[in-house]
Amino acid sequence: MFVLSETQIQQLAIELNYAEKSRTQIEHFSKRYAGMTIEDGYRINRAWMQLKFAEGRTMIGHKIGLTSRAMQVSSQIDEPDYGTLLDDMRYTCTPGQVLEIPFANFIAPRVEVELAFILKKELRGPHVTVEQVLEATDYVTPAVEIIDARIEQFDRHSKVMRKVYDTISDNAANAGIVLGAAQVNPLTTDLPWCGAVLRQNGVVEETGLAAGVQGHPAIGIAWLANKLAPWGEHLQAGEIVLAGSFTKPAPAKVGDVFDVDYGPLGRLEFKFV
Repeated sequence: MFVLSETQIQQLAIELNYAEKSRTQIEHFSKRYAGMTIEDGYRINRAWMQLKFAEGRTMIGHKIGLTSRAMQVSSQIDEPDYGTLLDDMRYTCTPGQVLEIPFANFIAPRVEVELAFILKKELRGPHVTVEQVLEATDYVTPAVEIIDARIEQFDRHSKVMRKVYDTISDNAANAGIVLGAAQVNPLTTDLPWCGAVLRQNGVVEETGLAAGVQGHPAIGIAWLANKLAPWGEHLQAGEIVLAGSFTKPAPAKVGDVFDVDYGPLGRLEFKFV
């Protein structure tokens, strides 16, 4: 169901684009438009992505968020959300070296631990299965998502947390992706048991297993392929798809060093500078 007019959608997309460029957070759209819907959120996000494409950015994939039951309950929804990955969001680690990531590229970055699926075949909904996801995947690799908030997380006046419509508008909070560890075959790897230890400045802050993503990380990929179908969209060969975080987000500041150890799948090491 749509509530916002096309003019309103375009205006809000412009506001998001300016917020990102100026590194200045804006207030909740859901406060301004109390009746807005999840569909409106996705319309705003798509309009914002069109602005980015017009500026020369290209799409490299998708991210899935709000995959844990706890996050869905807190957001008052019963399914994940999704956003778009762009070429300028990608950072690549070199094994044995600490990648430097400019903190100035973000407003309030936080780090999440995930797995990424790199597709070799397209996936078209509405009836995509987990088995089809695994067959269409070239490889799975460790990934860190850097999330951010162009729309403030908590209202500056009331301190009320933003609604899911705001998060969806804000590209499902996506701002960056870090890759560069091992690549594994999804058909021969026990993906739910892939785990990681996240160290921040040498201190273990988070640990988790990919089973925390709805029981199996491929479940979200199938969900996304089916969710895109009503919009006339699909997952394309070559896309990177972030399956969802299996740790809580770790807030980052200038100088923070992150070491995300996936055991046999390698590690991702980076520093905000």
